[in-house]
Amino acid sequence: MEAYLDNSATTSITESVRDKVIKALYEDYGNPSSLHRLGVAAEAYIKEAALALAGSLKVEPREIVFTSGGTESNNLAIMGAAYANRRRGRHIISTAIEHPSVHEPLMHLKDNGFDISLAPVDGAGRLKKEELYNLIREETILVSIMYVNNEVGSVQDIAEISSRIKERYSDIIIHTDAVQAFGKYRIYPKRDGIDLLTLSGHKIHAPKGSGALYIADRVKVNPIMFGGGHQRGFRSGTENVPAIAGLGQAVKELYTDFEEKISRMYKLKLMMLNGLAGVDGVTANGLPGDYGARDGGYSMELVKKTAPHIISLTFDGVKSEVFLHALEDKGVYVSSGSACSSHHSEPSATLTAMGLSKEKMDSTLRISLSDRTTEKEIEYALEQISNLYPVLKRYTRK
Repeated sequence: MEAYLDNSATTSITESVRDKVIKALYEDYGNPSSLHRLGVAAEAYIKEAALALAGSLKVEPREIVFTSGGTESNNLAIMGAAYANRRRGRHIISTAIEHPSVHEPLMHLKDNGFDISLAPVDGAGRLKKEELYNLIREETILVSIMYVNNEVGSVQDIAEISSRIKERYSDIIIHTDAVQAFGKYRIYPKRDGIDLLTLSGHKIHAPKGSGALYIADRVKVNPIMFGGGHQRGFRSGTENVPAIAGLGQAVKELYTDFEEKISRMYKLKLMMLNGLAGVDGVTANGLPGDYGARDGGYSMELVKKTAPHIISLTFDGVKSEVFLHALEDKGVYVSSGSACSSHHSEPSATLTAMGLSKEKMDSTLRISLSDRTTEKEIEYALEQISNLYPVLKRYTRK
């Protein structure tokens, strides 16, 4: 048996998404900028996907810009907003637990004369809000905060944070990296005070290389790619029609039976956590308040304070890479952290900010679910983890 539990890295595409992509590739293969029939047919996919995304976010289709994924969307949001609004100020606030595709553009801006402040988080990966608010000043132009952390599943209250900020400074731009949140929460940017929102297709059963950035009409953003002025000038280049078509199809399915899907993921998450709660040396990361399991295991109330699909576990005494490959040999696929940063030797910025020691960081695995994950997969993974961990722990000690 196999148990694919690395869905925060990427998800499998659905059959209907596959069929949509193939049709756009083989039948409606025209350039969407062409005026003939094949071009019009290709353009129709883009319009259809924009309508689907706009409908799910309750925004206007013209406010959707299609990109190659979360990294490009984050780069466009941060650098585009910074350069477009630098006459008002050069101060930007973010957090200590952002994805590299947010952190690296911020460091680029710092090297080019911008002032960057990073707000701290607590031991569960949740933002220390008052410390964030204290960082705001007259020259602050942008605040970028991820909705759901990709490593531990901590959730930030973006709506509350935006409301507090905009009470004092209404022209500050609020950006959220919602790559791990879109499809897990009902996010309505206009209600929640979000000006820029990043999402990625391959986290929601759409193809890799698909993504989008919501840009509120009133927000000034400079392009970072130049050429033919596609997508209202925000993102030049011939659109990747098959990927966009697949993204649109995935979004159409995303919120069907939504509450049922989320409830099932939370049940599977609780099952995984409680299945390991009594194992000596295993610690769950990212749970607020009481970080350890109470007698009888974790409660659903506690688990629901985190994202439904991400589980971070530290296995004392066993290197995460060793455990990952041992599980792989048994057909269980997990991650040692963010897939986007797994090729770098630096310690996890998220776990560092949460206060974990290097030894614990080196022994942490991420398990991530999707709405297609089954109870049998969780049962099988628990069996393999429970069997392998004591053996690997004894071997490592020798």
